[in-house]
Amino acid sequence: MDIVKAYGAEIPALGFGVFRMSDAEVEAVVPAALEAGFRHFDTAQIYGNEAALGHALAAAGARRADLFLTTKVWVDNYSPDKFAASVDESLEKLKVDQVDLLLLHWPADKVAIADQIALLNEVQTAGKTRFIGVSNQNIAQMNESIALSNVPIVTNQIEAHPYLDQSAVAAAAKAAGVAITAYFGMADGAVPSDPVLQAIGAKHGKSAAQVALRWLVQQGFIALSKTAKPARVAENFAIFDFALGDDDMAAIGKLGQANKRLVSPAGLAPAWD
Repeated sequence: MDIVKAYGAEIPALGFGVFRMSDAEVEAVVPAALEAGFRHFDTAQIYGNEAALGHALAAAGARRADLFLTTKVWVDNYSPDKFAASVDESLEKLKVDQVDLLLLHWPADKVAIADQIALLNEVQTAGKTRFIGVSNQNIAQMNESIALSNVPIVTNQIEAHPYLDQSAVAAAAKAAGVAITAYFGMADGAVPSDPVLQAIGAKHGKSAAQVALRWLVQQGFIALSKTAKPARVAENFAIFDFALGDDDMAAIGKLGQANKRLVSPAGLAPAWD
């Protein structure tokens, strides 16, 4: 497993995300994920499955010291009377004393970034998370968060897949020493059937999905993979035994466009770069 380092955080470059997964799916697939080699698990308050993930990891006998756990605070909890309490609830559901990484889920448009960061800093100081980060922030918001935070912002978790050009925010993050965590890497199901990615995969004896995950990791990103099917988990993990050539990377890069964003909810999303 490759490791992405940022301000003291050592984050497994391939994570297992549980977005849009039921409790039953989480509890069925987590043992297979652990067996395949996954140790980085990503959830969120709004996913409604933190408790299922915590139960599944505990039931599988996973050692806490071996895991890297990420969760995200939902926007409705961006207030002094809710933020810390919501994190306490997340910790209880996950069956841990602290998470490894706590993120602000969306910038939204009701609470100032300064107030969000102050709340995030407070729970980090209280020992409820080892590291902090943001998610779905544009460059200006990310830079504001970095400037205002008392401790380093280690990642900005953003939508990233072959069809979306995220080079601007990636460059800004790199300049600031902030890791990019990529979600929606399969572009909501478009990747596996893409002929360009399939052709590249055929050269390496890999699937289009493996090519897309490798493309993300090879850029230095943290990639979140996802499947509700235990039989598919090992395939998602098997991306560290090959490398894409410069021609492969260039061909995939040509698929990216600025207007291919799939996730941009009104009231939550910023003005994108």
